[in-house]
Amino acid sequence: MTHKWTRALSWLALLLALGATIVAFTGMTLARVDRIGKLEGFGYLASSAPFAAAALVIGLIAIILNWRKGWPARRAALLGFLIALGFVGSLAVRVLMSSDAPMIHDATTDLADVPQFEAITLPDDNLRGLDNEAKWVALHEEGYPDLRSVVLDRPVAQTILDAETLAEERGWTIRAVEPEEGRLEATAYASYIRFEDEVVIRVRPDGAGRSLVDMRSTSRVGIGDLGVNAQRIHDFLEDLAAVR
Repeated sequence: MTHKWTRALSWLALLLALGATIVAFTGMTLARVDRIGKLEGFGYLASSAPFAAAALVIGLIAIILNWRKGWPARRAALLGFLIALGFVGSLAVRVLMSSDAPMIHDATTDLADVPQFEAITLPDDNLRGLDNEAKWVALHEEGYPDLRSVVLDRPVAQTILDAETLAEERGWTIRAVEPEEGRLEATAYASYIRFEDEVVIRVRPDGAGRSLVDMRSTSRVGIGDLGVNAQRIHDFLEDLAAVR
């Protein structure tokens, strides 16, 4: 190919990569500040991904052609390739990290007695994507066998107060705190878009002066959560146990 085609492919890769990135971040930012819906904002990212993938392939071809033709448009080719690689690579890593996550959006430490919300109202279709609760339980047991209640050597009220402090440090919006009742409800946020996930922490006395802690985290939108809710529970309870 001539230098003309090499330059054309180099600039095409750059324009596609930049365009896909700008569109994706515009949509996600609008969703982050609630100018559009959260899923609509995610849709911008999803629709931009194929263009970023195309830019990655074209950028690689452009780099090879530049190498053969004496680098007539090396900056455009390299920039297009690297921007597209960052876009596609970040998505690929996120998908691979959550490849084992079940297609559910509600996670808890107690499937036999699921913690319930009182201050927060969940969507009517909180079982969306599933036929019945039994299917959710089966997927949950298979996907998150390690999510279990934890026992902490402190009173119920103190456990809730410690949980409130951790929730505030994470930037969650506290919806209800009842130390004596052993309940905390809050809204947590996921990803750059700030998807809203509802959290309830239930603490009961274990009969020996300690606290039996259960937690539930559920997404307001979407069918699957890429394992975000289960990871939130795991990380939060680990930090709560470490409080001294």
